[in-house]
Amino acid sequence: MKGWLRQDGRKGIRNVIVVAYLVECAHHVARLIVDQSGSANVHLIGFPGCYPNDYAYRIMRAVCTHPNVGGAVLLSLGCEGFNREELADAIRGSGRPVETLVIQEHGGTRSTIARGVDAVARLQQSLAQQPRTGIALTELVIGTVCGGSDGTSGLSGNPAAGRAFDRLVEEGAACIFEETGELIGCEDVMATRAATPELADELKASVEKAARYYEVLGYGSFAPGNAEGGLTTQEEKSMGAYCKSGDSRISGLLKPGDQPPRGGLYLLDVVPDGEPLFGFPNISDNAEIVELIACGAHITLFTTGRGSVVGSAISPVIKICANPETYRKLSEDMDINAGRILAGEATPAQVGDEIYRLVLAVASGAPTVSEQLGHREFILTYKQFEPIGPACLPVTVKG
Repeated sequence: MKGWLRQDGRKGIRNVIVVAYLVECAHHVARLIVDQSGSANVHLIGFPGCYPNDYAYRIMRAVCTHPNVGGAVLLSLGCEGFNREELADAIRGSGRPVETLVIQEHGGTRSTIARGVDAVARLQQSLAQQPRTGIALTELVIGTVCGGSDGTSGLSGNPAAGRAFDRLVEEGAACIFEETGELIGCEDVMATRAATPELADELKASVEKAARYYEVLGYGSFAPGNAEGGLTTQEEKSMGAYCKSGDSRISGLLKPGDQPPRGGLYLLDVVPDGEPLFGFPNISDNAEIVELIACGAHITLFTTGRGSVVGSAISPVIKICANPETYRKLSEDMDINAGRILAGEATPAQVGDEIYRLVLAVASGAPTVSEQLGHREFILTYKQFEPIGPACLPVTVKG
């Protein structure tokens, strides 16, 4: 595997330029800059809110300095609350080229688009001169998420992803599973896999927080489509989602934007801290993918029963289809047919090995299906989180 060495020592398997709007008012201009650049490695990201939010800034900074990102163009209207200067300084401080455009200062839509296209061209020239270097499996971060779940998800796709995770962890990669709101009912079982008793308490507390969050706001993570797909209860959905984590020891608990300190298995807590102030913790699967990317995920394994067509603006997404009927309908959007397990044509271990091999191929430059189709979804909303304590990452304390 070969990639690009970044100043902080991390390595990227892609070398993309992000064009980032810092308020919804700059979204249209940013999108046209991406469209008119005519390049497949120029990707659109952004935060729509006018008012500042520490979480949103943290995620944008983490994404713009992700190892798969080589440079950035920031698009500001000019009067929003996002701290564009601080973000630009952080990107520049990471060794990446960055240019900032302010629409109110650059003559409006057409002139800012022209400036933006020129800025992208300059960044392209800079990226073209960057040498490539070898990447070891131990330097990779792999995330997993499930979406469009049905009754087959916990029987085929998720267990196969869990098998792949076990092998990746065993060989030294950092692997992240997430969505504490979809682990309700599994917290005690999950805690038995914690590296320390203190971490076990943190894992249980994160799921209990999710349960309280849903209780206060009056909903859960169980969607109508889940029921239509054969899932009957929140607990059944949780057990299926939990299978994605495999059987490895859990090394730590992360919050969005936290980086795994070394190889191992980590849980990502995506439910906001404090009193519930926001709506759904993640309003779509894309929000979960963005948070995994913010934690450094080079690749995301996306398991689905009912089907999904989304990808990522930064990191490749590998689609794992759990349902053989869904695969027949949506095969052009899928990378792995885990439905073969239900048909008796393969075992979870065999499909897990297939996923593992595809991770290595994608890390070596092979495009995923969503990359080939041009999927670059990105969504970021308001949240709040408190810093993690030492008990959340015991591997950094006890070695």
